[in-house]
Amino acid sequence: MKTNIVLTGFMGTGKTSTGRLLASRLGYAFLDLDVEIEKKFNMKIPDMFAQKGEAYFRACERQVVQEASKRQHAVISTGGGVVKNPDNIRDLRQNGLIVCLTADIDTILLRTGKRGERPVLDKEDQGNRRAAVEKVMQERAGLYADADVTIDTSHVTPLRAAEQIIRIYKAKEV
Repeated sequence: MKTNIVLTGFMGTGKTSTGRLLASRLGYAFLDLDVEIEKKFNMKIPDMFAQKGEAYFRACERQVVQEASKRQHAVISTGGGVVKNPDNIRDLRQNGLIVCLTADIDTILLRTGKRGERPVLDKEDQGNRRAAVEKVMQERAGLYADADVTIDTSHVTPLRAAEQIIRIYKAKEV
């Protein structure tokens, strides 16, 4: 029986805020993989990208995913790019329902507008944040589509999204 719920999706779709509420409602542990990476490697993610590059970050992310996927009764909030490595999703799916959170571009722009905190977007942003978001979303669309469930968070609160996920999780009797 799968006991974890894994939240994937583009940055700014509400994985962390929804995940915290979801974990609280279910009585599960909450793991934010970005926070776990920063703790384990003692470095902020924007600094990892700036000083060591994306390949280093993805290797760190891979290690943390392998550890997290072995947990039981956890809500796991992933970074937006975790789907780029199929081994990550394979491992997370072994014991987890993969839920992709989506949102429309305007909502994502509102939630991710601050430069310096989103290394992947900041790298793509040549003065046009919307174009950067569209480009990265398009590159990952097929990877996000591989989720077991997709929830659009554009016009719902994190609490409503969490309640939707709980209904689906219980109905699937994973």
